[in-house]
Amino acid sequence: MNLNEKINNYILDMPSLPVSAEKALQICNKVNVNPMDLNHVILLDPVLTGKLLKLINSAYYGIGTPVTSLVKAITMLGLNTVKNLVLSSAILSTLPVNKDINGLNMEGFWHHCLCVGVMTKLLASKQGADSRYREEYFAAGLLHDIGKIPLNAVLSSDYIQMITIADRENKPLYAVESEIAGINHCEAGGIISNLWKLDNPIIDVITYHHSINEYSGENKKILCFVEIANYFSHIYEIGFAGNRKPVKPDKSVWETADLNDEAYLDLMPNLYNEIEKAKIFLQN
Repeated sequence: MNLNEKINNYILDMPSLPVSAEKALQICNKVNVNPMDLNHVILLDPVLTGKLLKLINSAYYGIGTPVTSLVKAITMLGLNTVKNLVLSSAILSTLPVNKDINGLNMEGFWHHCLCVGVMTKLLASKQGADSRYREEYFAAGLLHDIGKIPLNAVLSSDYIQMITIADRENKPLYAVESEIAGINHCEAGGIISNLWKLDNPIIDVITYHHSINEYSGENKKILCFVEIANYFSHIYEIGFAGNRKPVKPDKSVWETADLNDEAYLDLMPNLYNEIEKAKIFLQN
């Protein structure tokens, strides 16, 4: 069995998303959604309910007045925000968060992912993105690199060797992954996304964040925000996900996002504080 097959088999054996999360996402994707229907599905899962209320009442949202009712939370935050909270919570409860798996340090990995999520949301807000969808930007950035988890788990110390090769030969990590394993983390993430039936634009971000020029779908702008946030995160070494020498996004990426390479400057004073608040997503 070659490495590609081993990675595919690992992905197929990964736990499914909780049924409650799948049903919640299905409800949110309907045209006319009744908040009570969503409330009913979430309440059937006490763990998910507790996690959501903990997030909603955290400093991340800064609501102030304690919220004890999911219906009230849905009304205050909106269906799209709650949907992305459900999705992020469900995926993080399924994937390894607070422990090392073989080579790549999970704490550093998730710190990087949090930074990309937070910065993607801040960049989108800076550019006037609709507040109803800003949590979607955060979720897309947070989850963009989940395809690295099966590669790291299956390849063990070989994955650290790939990171070393990428650094020494000044190559993108995804290119070295393809050369050695026959599959890169974007492709692995795409397989996971489809198995879990995740929503677009999250599937598109996970699958195409290193090949934006090959993408022709409707979510190009969020892809560009994530790629720029990913680049800044690596440049400033906030967390570590394997790329020591990140490739600067193409000019077309900056143009699509309507940003320049100094876009981060006015975000930096708040960035670290927002990342600290977002760490609640990694808590059990």
